[in-house]
Amino acid sequence: MFSNFLIGLREGLEASLVVCILIAYLVKTGNKNKLVAIWTGVGIAVVVSLAFGAGLEFGSQEMTFKAQELLGGTLSIVSVGLVTWMVFWMRRTARHLKTELHGKLDAALSMGTGALVATSLLAVGREGLETSLFVWRAVHAAGDGWQPLIGAFLGIATAVVLGWLFYRGALKINLSKFFTWTGGMLVVVAAGVLAYGVHDLQEAEFLPGLNNLAFDISATIPPDSWYGTLLKGTINFQPDPTVLQVTVWALYLIPTLALFLAPVGFGRSVGATDQKARKATDEKPEADSAGDGARDGDGTVHDGERVRDGARRAGSGADSNQV
Repeated sequence: MFSNFLIGLREGLEASLVVCILIAYLVKTGNKNKLVAIWTGVGIAVVVSLAFGAGLEFGSQEMTFKAQELLGGTLSIVSVGLVTWMVFWMRRTARHLKTELHGKLDAALSMGTGALVATSLLAVGREGLETSLFVWRAVHAAGDGWQPLIGAFLGIATAVVLGWLFYRGALKINLSKFFTWTGGMLVVVAAGVLAYGVHDLQEAEFLPGLNNLAFDISATIPPDSWYGTLLKGTINFQPDPTVLQVTVWALYLIPTLALFLAPVGFGRSVGATDQKARKATDEKPEADSAGDGARDGDGTVHDGERVRDGARRAGSGADSNQV
């Protein structure tokens, strides 16, 4: 239930922030009469997301067991890919989200009401489809009746309330830290969903190794115990995973979490330093040739040029001592 609450809260808050930014910008620019178009797009996005989730649930019931497992395993991998892309995208663009949305809204205003509906529909619909897919897989992975679904709806409801408070200016939190913490927890949840999807594909006989268990601690952590249910509902823990499940789980979780928690500019500072070094190297011959051109016809150099040449040589020596 907690994992689905987290999914609903995270995705719902992103959608709420998008809607708040769009509404605030329209109000600020004197376009209150265009708010109906924004809410129309939001309503369509909600209906499409619910219809998508219902289609997944009821459509899969008509399939055979192996077909259901094959579909479930495939959608698990797809949902993990979407959630992973989402958390990294938000981590990278959260600081510029407001500016980006303002630019899209300006373009939509110049194109008419239909463009405004499409802008809000696409902005909210993407979050809604991701939420429907991921919650559907998490609900099936948890296998705990309606509780995971209730958790998702509670998360979405909390996100809506928080979004309204943000808009009214009654609540201020560090969104960067919020998305970092929730994003890290979602990566852990996604790793469990991915492992569960691999198990589905093994049961569908699409992948081998169903009976090749990595370990079995069912006696220590019974699946039907309260703590077994808690672990299952939060991180999709399985007491008897296969070797392939554990391998895929580790290969996804360790590098993904390390990259996500790394500084935003990680991997680019070295490249920027190299570019500066190359630029300085390219400019040095030009500076030297300029110095040579400053000589008089009799080969003498002005006092000012000697000072600049000495400063340039001193600077070069200082640069050579830096690491």
